[in-house]
Amino acid sequence: MKYQWPPYFWVCFSMCVGVMGTALASPLYPLYQAQWQLPPSAITQVFVLYMAAALTSLMLLGAITTRYGFFKVLRAGVILMSGGVLLSALAWNMQVFGLSRIIIGLASGMITTSASLGLTQLNTSGDTQRAAATTSLTIAFGFGLGPIVGGLVAQWAPFPLRSAYLPSLLLSALAIYSLFQVQLPAHLQPAPASSSFGLCQLMPRLTFPERTALRRYGLAAMGAFCAFGMFSLFASLAPSFMQSMLPWHGPAISGPSIGLILLLSAATQYAAKGFVTRKVLITGYAALALCNLLLIVNVFASSAAVFLLCVLTAALGHGLCNLGGISVVNKVARADNRAGLLATYLVIGYVGTILPILGIGWLSDQVGLSRALLAFCAVFALLATALALATWRTQVPAPGNKS
Repeated sequence: MKYQWPPYFWVCFSMCVGVMGTALASPLYPLYQAQWQLPPSAITQVFVLYMAAALTSLMLLGAITTRYGFFKVLRAGVILMSGGVLLSALAWNMQVFGLSRIIIGLASGMITTSASLGLTQLNTSGDTQRAAATTSLTIAFGFGLGPIVGGLVAQWAPFPLRSAYLPSLLLSALAIYSLFQVQLPAHLQPAPASSSFGLCQLMPRLTFPERTALRRYGLAAMGAFCAFGMFSLFASLAPSFMQSMLPWHGPAISGPSIGLILLLSAATQYAAKGFVTRKVLITGYAALALCNLLLIVNVFASSAAVFLLCVLTAALGHGLCNLGGISVVNKVARADNRAGLLATYLVIGYVGTILPILGIGWLSDQVGLSRALLAFCAVFALLATALALATWRTQVPAPGNKS
């Protein structure tokens, strides 16, 4: 019966369900903040705990995936994710909730990298742009689905900090079952593990491409830095600053608003998958710069229409920067360094979610959320503009190649 379970579909499904569990808590942060009487910096610190754990996982993952194969790592990641989501649902104080986010972060790194590598290996068309689009779209859809489901359930279901996690747990159970039914093609079965594998091979390592491709790779990775950083602002603090920008409040508003960014990001990536990679990145940077400028305007205008434009431009920038970034990784990678380059790319992206959010959380306690938001947006608008100009000036390496 195992032949009835297509590996490509179930790897996509498992990746989607896995990243859904990571983003589900975003619209719940104000509820935790009110229940446990937390300052804004505590929320950003919990968010950073998750990101730091994901970053640690990504830096260790290359050797683990090489030894055990992407499929076993993916299965282990989904199981670990389910445990973290369950602990989140049972959390009775901030420390337990923080521990659950660390577990989810570790699982997130395992799922994202192993599934991305698996989709590339299972793609039989040879079209790297299509593989990149599928990977980015699946990640964006899963991240978008999480806060939408969590926000809607938390708004109307009893015991919102418990019941909001139930859909993710049910879907995770299906993903785990499916991954134990799927059988990979013979050529993708991992080779026997080497007996020389040891702790030294688990030390954090970053992989970079050849010197000729380093500039392109670096600019693409900074796209992940900006896109991840922009989304982390919405995922961690949007439920708080939206209260001064919109006349409506609650998880059913903040959750779908956060999810809409990533669902529109997924649609953008699907629509732009055939476009020239360099133009995709430039447009993505420009959209992120515009999003930050609009947020600055809306700190003073408090307009629902301007906030909707912020969401739309954030989605456009997030989608195009991720699509362009993963496309560049696939173009410059070889078979022997693809996993390492992808992990390094994601590491840089996760750094973009950690450092800026720690800064805005600390600054919020000192000068207030509105002033901290102004500082964040000003810096990110300048950074995105500079990266757009640098990408525009970067020479295309080969005629006829969608680079």
